[in-house]
Amino acid sequence: MLSLENITLSLGDRQLLDDISILINKGERIGLVGPNGAGKSTLLKIIAGEMEFNEGTIQLSKAETVGYLPQDGVDPDPQLTVMEEVESAFEGVLQLEQDVKELQQKLADLEPGSDAYDEAMKKYGKLQDRLEQSGAYSLHADIEKILMGLGFDTKDFFRSTQEFSGGWLMRIALAKLLLQKPTYLLLDEPTNHLDIESLQWIENFLLEYEGAVIIVSHDKAFLNKITNRTLALDRGDINDYAGNYDYYEEKHEERMEHLRQAYKNQQREIKQTQEFIDRFRYKASKAKQVQSRIKQLEKMDEIELDEHEEEISFSFPPPERSGAQVMKLEDISKSYDDVQVFENLTYTVDRGDKIAIVGPNGAGKSTLVRILAGHEPVDSGNREPGYNVTTSYFAQHQADELDLNEDVLGIMRDAAPKESETRLRTILGCFLFQGDDVFKKVSVLSGGEKSRLALARMLLNSANFMIFDEPTNHLDMQSKNILQQALDQYEGTFMIVSHDRDFLDPIVNKVLEVQPDYIRTYLGNVSYYLQKKKEEEEDLKVESTGGNESPDKGGKELSRKEERRIEAEIRQAKYQKVKPLSKKLEKTESRIEKLEQRKKEIEDKMADSGFYDNSERVKETTMEYEKLKAELVEVYSEWEELAMKISEIEEEFEV
Repeated sequence: MLSLENITLSLGDRQLLDDISILINKGERIGLVGPNGAGKSTLLKIIAGEMEFNEGTIQLSKAETVGYLPQDGVDPDPQLTVMEEVESAFEGVLQLEQDVKELQQKLADLEPGSDAYDEAMKKYGKLQDRLEQSGAYSLHADIEKILMGLGFDTKDFFRSTQEFSGGWLMRIALAKLLLQKPTYLLLDEPTNHLDIESLQWIENFLLEYEGAVIIVSHDKAFLNKITNRTLALDRGDINDYAGNYDYYEEKHEERMEHLRQAYKNQQREIKQTQEFIDRFRYKASKAKQVQSRIKQLEKMDEIELDEHEEEISFSFPPPERSGAQVMKLEDISKSYDDVQVFENLTYTVDRGDKIAIVGPNGAGKSTLVRILAGHEPVDSGNREPGYNVTTSYFAQHQADELDLNEDVLGIMRDAAPKESETRLRTILGCFLFQGDDVFKKVSVLSGGEKSRLALARMLLNSANFMIFDEPTNHLDMQSKNILQQALDQYEGTFMIVSHDRDFLDPIVNKVLEVQPDYIRTYLGNVSYYLQKKKEEEEDLKVESTGGNESPDKGGKELSRKEERRIEAEIRQAKYQKVKPLSKKLEKTESRIEKLEQRKKEIEDKMADSGFYDNSERVKETTMEYEKLKAELVEVYSEWEELAMKISEIEEEFEV
């Protein structure tokens, strides 16, 4: 049992933790939630013994252990391979294995039956018992299982750790931690660097974990699946809820409603009391009653409403309407040195698509969106933007391009000089820059703050095709909700690389799965995609086993080969049906472009003050203008009909 009693911590003049007491039992699954800056990461560091506190005590038995995964900052040995780095967490076990081997060699040199041999055998027996209890015999199998569950391939085991990016280094640190099986497992934003497959794996792992788990995360779906208790930290105080995040939200809202009502009643009482005091302050006959009410106000504990209760909303500027086809990639090939990422890739984005891009890390998701955004050159093939398409792109590395000498508000003002400061501050507030934070220099911002600023700056654009690469990694729940609501109301087209199911599900209508050897579209949200993948895996398993036998490697390969053949036939049949419609769509779009151009020319003429001097010209031009508008309505209708037919064919051929 882990006990925190009266923990207090002040940072400067700010009381971050105020007399906090928590009791954590073995086996509990706890979500630690609260706004950014509330002290969640700090509390985990205190529990892990990595940070001092001002007052209070922490009690933990000697037999219990604490394991902690920070958000970032892991630093593995660059001289070690992935396997060696993970094994380094078990130096005691590895040393025990070495001692047993040395003793085996010694026994081989001793005379059986001698005193030295008998003494060595006793020692050997004890070491063997310790080795069995340590789990050494299954250690390497466990390491491989967890590394593969976190997305590593077997060939990665023997690569140097310095070959991997920060996200993969975090996975190595997570693997070491999970293998050590601490009594209390503390995870600070563990899902930020996981793809959707690894995320599902770790969910199942944590559900079966024997120790207690405390998780800081802004992934609502992850918290709902794993946790059965929620600790809400805010303004130095902590509240305990006996359920997952959904339960916490429901009960928290009930609590806040009671608090708002109590605040309203108290404010009314304060007003009435103050009015009495002001009215009778100088009346001698009421002096005693006035003094009584003054004391009453002085003793009153004023109710404070949560400063985060204020509703903040944001909406994108209305974008111009694009053509029916927003972007087309045709026969795209892309390699990095000897690594082929895409070969002859063809993909089309249609107006109104809201696409989530998922798949394992390293499959090419970020490369694909950079190509779509025009930020990544290709080896061969064509990238064709549609009519009137304007693109806006967000990626984590864009935070590095911010002017370090500029302040936060200045970055926004430079991006949209015509916007009012009120609107700029409102958008910044959506992404956790409030009050004097807007005057901070970019040079002093953390990596997460820079990323949020880059995202806020992007959202000032009125593009009709928006592309996001992991936009939610550094956002808290409120900021994610604001962005989600804005995207839900957005009238343009967007694509998002993300593994956050709760964020994606309400706003996407397609899922593009990117795998190392193929891409595939699912018509639905991420939950639908995951369900379909599960069904496909079950069908494949039945097919490869003949319904009752264990699958062998050969059976799987044969089944996959057959599956690819069927998919190729379906793609070809779909192409034959879609091709004539696509050509009609392109011709219709070309016609639209000409009509829109002529319409704009007439509107420019009509905007000229001298246009109305010639009544005959006004009459002719107005008739042409009205005819153009009617024709455009008709052609747009043709667009919609053709796009609908193509969509129906794609749905028909969806497998």
